[in-house]
Amino acid sequence: MVSKPGRSINNNRSRDLLSSVRTEKSPLCLKAEGFLFIGRSDANAPVTAIFATFMEKNFIDYIRVFCRSGHGGAGSKHFARTKFNPKAGPDGGDGGRGGHIILKGNSQLWTLLHLRYYKNVLAEDGTPGNKNNMTGRDGKDIIIEVPLGTIARDEETGKVEAEILENGQEIILMKGGRGGLGNAHFATPTNQAPEYAQPGEDAIEGWKILELKVLADVGLVGFPNAGKSTLLSSITAARPKIADYAFTTLTPQLGMVEYRDGKSFCIADLPGIIEGAAEGKGLGHRFLRHIERNSVLLFVIPADSKNHREEFNILHSELEQYNPEMLQKQFIIAISKSDMLDDELKAEIEKELPKNIPHVFISSVTQQGLTDLKDLLWKELNA
Repeated sequence: MVSKPGRSINNNRSRDLLSSVRTEKSPLCLKAEGFLFIGRSDANAPVTAIFATFMEKNFIDYIRVFCRSGHGGAGSKHFARTKFNPKAGPDGGDGGRGGHIILKGNSQLWTLLHLRYYKNVLAEDGTPGNKNNMTGRDGKDIIIEVPLGTIARDEETGKVEAEILENGQEIILMKGGRGGLGNAHFATPTNQAPEYAQPGEDAIEGWKILELKVLADVGLVGFPNAGKSTLLSSITAARPKIADYAFTTLTPQLGMVEYRDGKSFCIADLPGIIEGAAEGKGLGHRFLRHIERNSVLLFVIPADSKNHREEFNILHSELEQYNPEMLQKQFIIAISKSDMLDDELKAEIEKELPKNIPHVFISSVTQQGLTDLKDLLWKELNA
């Protein structure tokens, strides 16, 4: 599919992906990133479940797309001829600039789903110059709207060419070719009638990779089924899928934690990490990159783990192998499912944990330690 020049590529294309659902009772609608969710308002089919299931299946954080900027218009070779001056000299105009391909941040987007069906993004060419020193029209730019945290890299070299971090931020991913100069620019005292003009600059083309790295203050790190999703649902309004099997969470889930005095911070529940993730095992690199932008990493280790220190060391090692810079972040350890522990067992577990990393015992079911956890997270975020 070729995108139309001069129009933003946002989520309009994706509106047709979800069909309406007939309801027996009054319909309840949710809008998210341009989609219309329709579900029954009874307890048997909660809309939040429909919403969560749909967004989990349609969370796209990696897109490969072919881009080509516009070719610059050619300069004009023309000579002015008037009634009383048949040899008025060269008056060829310059060619127009080719269209740019621009990335623009949009805080209302959180996935690259709307770009899934745009495999070719082709900007408009500039038009040639004309007589009377008339400059050609510039090609229309194409604006690709992306969620915050998106990076663009060249597929061939792997070099990061753009990074979108703010709403409304615009970065030219591919510059359009410059228009060629008309023959009027080449007139000299010794060459008053140049028979040549400059061609337009060639377009730039190539395959680009768009990757989304979730923007969050705190990232939940842990083995599958460690209680990360349950913790997220306890301290935020998010409703991730929760079940008693590994890899229940397949896509990042975001939630806002309400703190004191109207303050808040963002926390991300990420799919579980297993030993060998840095080498591609499990969900591998696909979701490890989402941790890179988190200021604080919260290691969630269940109380019934066989060896708490070993589990932390494995997670620590996987992060180090993937990107050593992650070790510069603030670490906190949360022992989940602590409602099954007494004081003696807590003391034994504390002996296993690293001395230089703060820790807290929590239980999402009984709300034990959640206030202390929020205080600790806020302290580390503002350290």
